[in-house]
Amino acid sequence: MPAPEPGGVVLTERQRKWFATVQANFEMNTGKPLTAWLEIMKTCPETTPRAQTAWLKAEHGVLQNHAAHILDAMKPTPGMGWEDPQALRGALWKEPACLAILEAVERVAIQVEGVIVGQRKGYTAFSRTVQFAAMRPLKSGRALLGLKLDPATSPRLSPSVRKESWSERLTSIVELDDADQVDVEVNRLFSLAAERGLASG
Repeated sequence: MPAPEPGGVVLTERQRKWFATVQANFEMNTGKPLTAWLEIMKTCPETTPRAQTAWLKAEHGVLQNHAAHILDAMKPTPGMGWEDPQALRGALWKEPACLAILEAVERVAIQVEGVIVGQRKGYTAFSRTVQFAAMRPLKSGRALLGLKLDPATSPRLSPSVRKESWSERLTSIVELDDADQVDVEVNRLFSLAAERGLASG
């Protein structure tokens, strides 16, 4: 099996169709063209993407995926879009200790057939038919791994209580303090979540 390309801008067929549908139906579902939403965003008092998303939902009833589409169009960063996943990866995983944890999980991903690794602005996604895992860096050289598993599956898992930007299917999390914590148990949990990711299709 070919190894997933770290930071590769790769989507499953289902994800490609879903993104295309969001874009194609954007104006119909939001009631305005993207250019109008970009004008509306000039009145937004918020400055962070999370707060801007919450403002769009509270003030205008815009849902998460459409808000993400608006924010992506609002502040395009040259060399930092979908067309340059390595730049996204480098910007997100700047801390060497965090990057080492990501690379340890990527080595696990290589062992699971059909895993697609995709880079987003705020996290690295792991998918088969659907997204089954995601990671983002934490402060102090740590990382958070979200998995599509019941938290009762392992004592290593905790329920995901904070709303993350990745798929809401990822209901369990495990905080990883260093690359050595990507051990046999994390390998087992990742593989089990990958099975669930395939079964969901």
